[in-house]
Amino acid sequence: MTPAGKEAAVTPAPVPLCDIQARYRSLKDEIDAAVLRVLGSGQAILGPEVAAFEAEAAKAVGAAHAVGCSSGTDALVLALHALDIGPGDEVIVPPFTFFATASSVCRVGARPVFADIDPVTFNLDPAQVEAKITARTRAVIPVHLFGQCCDMDELRRIADANNVYVVEDAAQSQGAEYRGRQCGTLGTVSCFSFYPTKNLGALGDAGMVTTDSPDIAGRLRSLRVHGSEVKYFHREVGYNMRLDALHAAILRVKLPHVPRWLKLREAAAGRYDELIEKYHLSGFVHRPVAQPDRRHVFNQYVVKVPPAHRDALVQHLKDSKVGVEVYYPLSLHQQECFRFLDYRAGDFPASEEAARTVLALPIFPEITPAQQERVVDVCAGYLRQSLRRAA
Repeated sequence: MTPAGKEAAVTPAPVPLCDIQARYRSLKDEIDAAVLRVLGSGQAILGPEVAAFEAEAAKAVGAAHAVGCSSGTDALVLALHALDIGPGDEVIVPPFTFFATASSVCRVGARPVFADIDPVTFNLDPAQVEAKITARTRAVIPVHLFGQCCDMDELRRIADANNVYVVEDAAQSQGAEYRGRQCGTLGTVSCFSFYPTKNLGALGDAGMVTTDSPDIAGRLRSLRVHGSEVKYFHREVGYNMRLDALHAAILRVKLPHVPRWLKLREAAAGRYDELIEKYHLSGFVHRPVAQPDRRHVFNQYVVKVPPAHRDALVQHLKDSKVGVEVYYPLSLHQQECFRFLDYRAGDFPASEEAARTVLALPIFPEITPAQQERVVDVCAGYLRQSLRRAA
């Protein structure tokens, strides 16, 4: 029983990093109907549902062809294989990115070569890329990290001058734009992930490759089915990387809503910017920087804080039931599995500095202003505590 004259303490509701259930609830009837349609069809893998999604997705992106597959990682592997990249070849990648960007290069037998990032955008620095090109370089993989496109004109200039393919890693950037063009149309091939937390998410793992080349598209379709164009006849050794019809049906329901969801993400990012100013945190929490010639779609809202405070702030947010994530705490050139590449700490200072300072705050289309105010208030509370301890 509550003591007389006192009110029970109210525990604020947790704020998730990404609320994928909210998206399902808003489209429940349509998604449920799509799932039942697939269950009733008896077509579980590829088939008309996948073909329809590929046509709709290609149109939405602005590419001539879209090829669905089993994950964003597999999209990268398929793309590199379709370009005949393999043993003896080098592919330039950033060290500050999700593991799959570099691991896909290894999976086709090629060697990942790291080039440092722009410390402001977290994306590949074209000057660093140009310095890493050798006679063995076959491709560069610009990762449009956190929802903002790389400097694609400069990267394309460098690639074209050196006869190098551009393989877009658009896993986090569905709907992002560079000078009026959507990602997915800015490279030789472009790779998407439909992991559930992405701007366009499936029920589980799913992915897609887009290209304007009919020859590359045809090979991608063959490679995803064990290198077979006609059932049981194989021209080459491929993979089992097909897209499930169930995922395609769900993605078809969600695809038309992506433009609205992106606007909500952009609005949420703007509110964070305002709240960081309102709580006088701009000297402590450094907001993401959107370049003026690009559309940042904020798959993540990633800030930088002083490295001495980053891990403690992360723990404070977790203790306060506020979702938080560190993308990424260790640069790829420092990962144990890449020791054979002979990189050392200090080789990529911008990537290493980002790994020490970044954290992602909750963002998703349905996030409310009240939830965002709570997130920033918790950050401000941490700073007040830190200042008191230091006094």
